Amino acid sequence: MIKKEMIAMLLAGGQGSRLGVLTSKVAKPAVAFGGKYRIIDFPLSNCINSGIDTVGVLTQYQPLRLNTHIGIGIPWDLDRNVGGVTVLPPYEKSNSSEWYTGTANAIYQNIDYIDMYNPDYVLILSGDHIYKMDYEVMLEFHKANNADLTIAAMPVPMEEASRFGIVITDENNRITEFEEKPANPRSNLASMGIYIFSWPVLREALMKLSEEPECDFGKHIIPYCHTKGDRIFAYEYNGYWKDVGTLGSYWEANMELIDIIPVFNLYEEFWKIFTRCENLPPQYISADSKIERCIIGEGTNIYGEIYNSVIGPNVTIERGAVVRDSIIMQDSVIRAGAMVNKAIIAEGVTIGEETQLGVGDYAQSRLDTKVYVFDLVTVGENSVIPAGVKVGKNTAISGVTEASDYPDGKLDSGDYIIKAGGSR
Repeated sequence: MIKKEMIAMLLAGGQGSRLGVLTSKVAKPAVAFGGKYRIIDFPLSNCINSGIDTVGVLTQYQPLRLNTHIGIGIPWDLDRNVGGVTVLPPYEKSNSSEWYTGTANAIYQNIDYIDMYNPDYVLILSGDHIYKMDYEVMLEFHKANNADLTIAAMPVPMEEASRFGIVITDENNRITEFEEKPANPRSNLASMGIYIFSWPVLREALMKLSEEPECDFGKHIIPYCHTKGDRIFAYEYNGYWKDVGTLGSYWEANMELIDIIPVFNLYEEFWKIFTRCENLPPQYISADSKIERCIIGEGTNIYGEIYNSVIGPNVTIERGAVVRDSIIMQDSVIRAGAMVNKAIIAEGVTIGEETQLGVGDYAQSRLDTKVYVFDLVTVGENSVIPAGVKVGKNTAISGVTEASDYPDGKLDSGDYIIKAGGSR
């Protein structure tokens, strides 16, 4: 029987609905990040940098691009005969057929995959966070404490604590209480959704709670282990970690990459972030273009002006176009004379000539006040915005739009256009 000390299970099935039109056709972990990467590259790179060579990636929502991106795991050195990376979608079984209904249910449905490697420990990861972490160090902490479960936790501002699972620890870092998203948090030590379980402990908990609807780690498995008296410890992490689950945090995390001294450094030699690369030509920057403080992807052609922005691969910015404080993903085109201000533009978008994005004052969203609460223009993939229109702040556009979709040539702040084929 194959024997692995620790394998990783990477939860990458989430829709990421708070990213609005950015995730209408693609799973959140497959969303582009930092001009070159996809969000899932970070936990995958952490695995191989930490010496973990067996990773199960659990997919569900819109998995096509994620599957293509991961392939057989070559960029992360995870194309192994024994172990490597395996994509694990839900599948039909002889006695049932069901979607993954919760984080722990997804693991439960893949017990056979884990058993195949007979690991001592199982590392549970989320596919939608930006950070660098050496899981080997966390495993050493787990072993040193003879723990059944170790939860990676980090201090967060007290006012944000109710968004997380909160842990309360004693002087030895042993967790005495765990509260999932408490209304009145009594600690600011937040679970990062990164867990190391001793496999027999996790297996027993999964079998015991298998009938639980929407079985989840935060709501079910951890409280069960706690009630049972298992040894649960908090591994405190103080590095950079960002949940890019909202449009605001996603935009912010990208913008932080272009600070003079970035908090999160993509350029460290000893902890590389690996990704699947297209074979693209070098970037071209014309003599009369202007660029200040930007990340520019390869294959990009720049004839206009770009300030403080993250530009993905194979983007064209035509003469006279001005882009500020924006994220423009691969294969998009900004036509001549267009003005793009504080926008997130997904893949394969065309912005027409002389069109202006991000004008006027902020207004509340008419589409979804939970998702669109930032002064950003968000454009879904493969969308087209015609020439000469003006688009306000806190707006969403998805689909191929025409001049007739913009009364008086404009889309007011807070408004949206979702065409057939587009989605909210």
